[in-house]
Amino acid sequence: MSKHILVVDDSPSIRQMVQVTLKSAKYQVTTAEDGQAALDLCKRMQYDFVITDQNMPRMDGLTLIKSLRSMATYRTTPIVVLTTEASDSMKAQGRAAGATGWMVKPFDPQKLLSVAAKVLP
Repeated sequence: MSKHILVVDDSPSIRQMVQVTLKSAKYQVTTAEDGQAALDLCKRMQYDFVITDQNMPRMDGLTLIKSLRSMATYRTTPIVVLTTEASDSMKAQGRAAGATGWMVKPFDPQKLLSVAAKVLP
């Protein structure tokens, strides 16, 4: 069975681009429009990998990561931040929150697939 990835971004076009890229590699993809919607989904289902934006309404990416890391089922799940934020301090905050990695938008589809292949067993 294919790995199930949750893509969290408030931009419909980014969600669609990431989803199309991942589906081309036969991953199963679910999307959420913000951190709160993603957290609600994660309470009902286990995902193999989470890709989240940082700047979103209702709940930002770092808050989502901290919330997921506090759940036993998501302690070791790979979580990558895909955002326009590129500062070292923001990346450090991401690592402190428990992010597995950081990618800057606009993203290269091949790099995204490479990251997915690397973090998914």
